Amino acid sequence: MKSRKTYSKEFKLDTIALVRDQNYCVAEAARNLEVSAQVLGR
Repeated sequence: MKSRKTYSKEFKLDTIALVRDQNYCVAEAARNLEVSAQVLGR
């Protein structure tokens, strides 16, 4: 079984900034960060 990957608080805040401040859609931000859109939805 694979363990879950954890992300730093800084990574999470930067991701939120992409979506909220720079008007990225969640799917676009996920592609740019090379993570699943489902991860960003959490």
